[in-house]
Amino acid sequence: MSVVYVSYNSSMSERRISEARESFSTTINRVTFGGERVVLTRHGKRVAAVVPIEDLELIEALEDARDLDDVRAALADPDNRERIGWDDLKAQLGL
Repeated sequence: MSVVYVSYNSSMSERRISEARESFSTTINRVTFGGERVVLTRHGKRVAAVVPIEDLELIEALEDARDLDDVRAALADPDNRERIGWDDLKAQLGL
């Protein structure tokens, strides 16, 4: 079976989902051992990506840092100084 990869650069390729399904272990090995990022497409549209775990960990760390910045900003806001009881908070959120 011939596997077709469309290269964007040395570390990213694009594959149709049907191709990736047929050779899933090859796709995973390219990501795991080659550090390649594989973008999956359906009907020509990019729908998902398989990336090395280090890339995912970096994305998660960036998201955590952004969340922490939001928390710090909320804590620094004088309007957020008043404590809200648990029952009041649930009522405000409609829970």
